[in-house]
Amino acid sequence: MEETYKDRTSLVKGAKDIAKEVKRQAVKKVNKAVDKAQDGYTQRSYNRFQDEEDDDDDYYVQGGNYGVEVNDDEGSSEATEGHDEDDEIYEGEYQGIPNMGQGKDGMSALGQPMHDEYKDRHELETERKADEEELAQQYELIIQECGHGRFQWALFFVLGMALMADGVEVFVVGFVLPSAETDMCIPNSGSGWLGSIVYLGMMVGAFFWGGLADKVGRRQSLLICMSVNGFFAFLSSFVQGYGFFLFCRLFSGFGIGGAVPTVFSYFSEVLAREKRGEHLSWLCMFWMIGGIYASAMAWAIIPHYGWSFSMGSAYQFHSWRVFVIVCALPCVSSVVALTFMPESPRFLLEVGKHDEAWMILKQIHDTNMRARGQPEKVFTVNRIKTPKQIDELIEIESDTGTWYRRCFVRIRTELYGIWLTFMRCFNYPVKDNTIKLTAVWFTLSFGYYGLSVWFPDVIKHLQSDEYASRVKHFHNEEVSHFVFNFTLENQIHSNGEYINDRFIMMKFKSVIFEDSLFKNCVFEDITSLNTYFRNCTFINTTFYNTDLEQYKFVDSELINCTFFHIRTGCQISFDDDYSAYWIYFVNFLGTLAVLPGNIVSALLMDRIGRLTMLGGSMVLSGISCFFLWFGTSESMMIGMLCLYNGLTISAWNSLDVITVELYPTDRRATGFGFLNALCKAAAVLGNLIFGSLVGITKSIPILLASTVLVCGGLVGLRLPDTRTQVLM
Repeated sequence: MEETYKDRTSLVKGAKDIAKEVKRQAVKKVNKAVDKAQDGYTQRSYNRFQDEEDDDDDYYVQGGNYGVEVNDDEGSSEATEGHDEDDEIYEGEYQGIPNMGQGKDGMSALGQPMHDEYKDRHELETERKADEEELAQQYELIIQECGHGRFQWALFFVLGMALMADGVEVFVVGFVLPSAETDMCIPNSGSGWLGSIVYLGMMVGAFFWGGLADKVGRRQSLLICMSVNGFFAFLSSFVQGYGFFLFCRLFSGFGIGGAVPTVFSYFSEVLAREKRGEHLSWLCMFWMIGGIYASAMAWAIIPHYGWSFSMGSAYQFHSWRVFVIVCALPCVSSVVALTFMPESPRFLLEVGKHDEAWMILKQIHDTNMRARGQPEKVFTVNRIKTPKQIDELIEIESDTGTWYRRCFVRIRTELYGIWLTFMRCFNYPVKDNTIKLTAVWFTLSFGYYGLSVWFPDVIKHLQSDEYASRVKHFHNEEVSHFVFNFTLENQIHSNGEYINDRFIMMKFKSVIFEDSLFKNCVFEDITSLNTYFRNCTFINTTFYNTDLEQYKFVDSELINCTFFHIRTGCQISFDDDYSAYWIYFVNFLGTLAVLPGNIVSALLMDRIGRLTMLGGSMVLSGISCFFLWFGTSESMMIGMLCLYNGLTISAWNSLDVITVELYPTDRRATGFGFLNALCKAAAVLGNLIFGSLVGITKSIPILLASTVLVCGGLVGLRLPDTRTQVLM
């Protein structure tokens, strides 16, 4: 009996504390009219409990059992010990006091603030914003307590593999394009689609996967997008038709498009403020490693045409397909490693999953402490602020709708949710930042990718001019009863007569015969590249096992000629194709040149600031464009390419860091995805404009690139400095 009275005393005292908490919370968070009503209700509740307490005290004293004053702390349970009294969640929820039902005049249950259904959306969003600001400060302290160690480095390499796969995807199409065009007989009118289709897929993918990462989580979104990329990249190495190959590369680009926005959002949320700029810059190095990996593999694999096999005439598997498979390995590796990594705890807190986030933060803390040799150090955080969740009610027609109808509604709802999140990137207070970032991302992408495609094309143009300057001319040749069994390259034969000659086991490379006569000749086992017979006459000539198709005889006359076993289709270039090695080598040097810029940006990101590095790098890159006027040889152009890439990489690194720091957690991946999609659109536009000016003029590309880079750098200096800010 005594114990029953003691419990009742504790309960009454706790109820008194609850009533006080209800009154304080009501005054803090609702309008004056509601405050007035809530105060009245709270006062009535308080008086009732006060009366009960007085009666109980009198009864206890009369009984003579309890003459000791009740301790004020007795009403608090162990579950609430150490909790901040400013916490929004009322104490009775931890004590297990049940809901006593709704009060009069729409008031909430005993011990709770006014129910969310009686508040408009503006009030709920105001409360959520206040909670998010409190969470940002608390989360920074928690991450600092967890420390920087083994967990962050493990995640660094896992996400680095995903970023490396993105760098590989950008280079792989340019490397396989010449071989794929030849292998699949791609006409010149359709060859440009292969390069553009990948950027189109990456553009759509960046926006979609970035938005999805803010809905389902960073890890989940990254796993799905990397799996899509790996599957279609692997499949594209086996398909034979050009249309199906474009389809596979489109979805491969769609998958890898989500890598950059999700990776940077994911990694930034497990880094403390003083580590964020430096380690995000180190993470950018994996994109460079991806470019080096692609260049090295292309150099080692594609020119080795012996690495191929065929299954009849319908299926051909050449060395460039092996290269595509090898380039899918970083993606596969990242997918496997991601399965062992947890979700971003900051994202889980944002969506109200407190317990899951706490467990992951404890895992980070324990992993780092064990690596430091301090396994006994305890994770002291007991409670983490979670923002108020604003529910969106969606009807899925679960009772009457079919399964595909429900799927359609769910997909439409998710896409609409992504669109709403995107539109919030243009709301106050991030609207101005989004507009400025849009200008910086577009100008940097337009100038960088435009000149990146212009440099190799100019080098190839210089090579072709040099190659054409070394062409050998032969006029009025008269050759009879001769056996040609050697390679002819870069030659023009005009007005020649070839009587009873045999052309056996020969290779024709860039050879043109003009106004020539071939009589009683034999062409056997001939392989040709860029070889044409213009206005020639063939009389009683036999062609056996050659690739001399009809289109190679331009305005020529064939009289009583016979063709046996003509190899139709397209043929891979010769084994000694020097230009292939040269292109891979140029890209390798251009990618390697960003290494010093990566190191400098990582070391100075937190010292001189993001804005100084962004604006300074873009302005210096724009100034360096003027040195291109002096590029009159291949070696000078390669040097300019390395200088340009080394300067722009610091701008890219600082822009990535600024972007993740300027957006709040619920819009971080969406905003980054939108800007990355804009980057790909600017890249396609830059490729078209700069590519059309190759061989025509130097002044327009130089002035255009310099202008947009300098203007973008000046806009970047107007962005807010995020070096000392916590992650919003």
